[in-house]
Amino acid sequence: KKSERRTEKETMDPSQEIAEDRPPFVRIYKDGRVERFMPPDLVPAGVDPETGVSTKDVVISPETGVAVRLFLPPLPNPPPTNRKKLPILIHFHGGGFCAGSAFSRVAHNHLTALSAQAGVLAVSVEYRLAPEHPIPTGYLDSWAAVQWVARQATAGPGAEPWLAEHGDFDRFFFIGESSGGNFAHHMAMAASGAPAFGPVPTEGDVPVKVVGLIAIHTVFSEANASEDDHWQFVCPTTRLPDDPLINIVAASSPDLAKLVCKRVLVCVAEKDHLRGRGLLYHDALKKSGWSGDLELEETEGEGHCFYLFNNKTQKAKDLMNRIVSFIN
Repeated sequence: KKSERRTEKETMDPSQEIAEDRPPFVRIYKDGRVERFMPPDLVPAGVDPETGVSTKDVVISPETGVAVRLFLPPLPNPPPTNRKKLPILIHFHGGGFCAGSAFSRVAHNHLTALSAQAGVLAVSVEYRLAPEHPIPTGYLDSWAAVQWVARQATAGPGAEPWLAEHGDFDRFFFIGESSGGNFAHHMAMAASGAPAFGPVPTEGDVPVKVVGLIAIHTVFSEANASEDDHWQFVCPTTRLPDDPLINIVAASSPDLAKLVCKRVLVCVAEKDHLRGRGLLYHDALKKSGWSGDLELEETEGEGHCFYLFNNKTQKAKDLMNRIVSFIN
């Protein structure tokens, strides 16, 4: 009888036993299951009745599941004879490298409004998330998406029609918020031939003509940081502090002066806990010898990614207008 006795811990279902909590993002159970504390509110693609923006989803890699959501603003009918094609804006969502989605309501609403107001053909990337897919997977997925978009210019009859017919492949903008701002920067550096991740460029890659970069409330580590617990969680192979993916002033970081796009807008918010990281990024670019036009936009009295959660406030509208002005 004594041998048949089992403690509560011994009889606990492994699927219910917590291995690690990482608030506010994820909980990991001992059987490997990952639960997200803030699962995204997913919305389907379609036509927005207020703006007329059309959206659709395309799986670009059936093997990995990497996909994009396209946002096409309403076009004049009939089209004018001198109609210009639309700038292509590629968006990388935030979420601490382990949460969020291109198909979430907040991302969808933001890109719908931006596409309508700026007159851009927007592409939001659905990359794979840590911890199930540790860094650098998200970067490699994002670069694959960038390359997929760029290749539509020469894909012939099999090209994605919205991009092939309406996209201006000489005018790419990259944009991202929070960890997505980090992605946007590194995609721009990869397009400049100076990646901090993986073997890029690889055979078959095509040039990407990035003219502008918009980094909003961006995630980088503090200068010379030796400890970043969350980064170590999403990137177990990191070599902090000398990890250029999170520390852009690391000794091994690619030369920021090589950034080929000529315009960068860095956005910060006064009450954002990451405000200093955005200013660090701004200052690093400024001191690097990069010869482009660097702009800084600070929103007073607001916190991290405030505009995504209530886009009707005046300050959210002001930030949107600033981004639209930068693009146009």
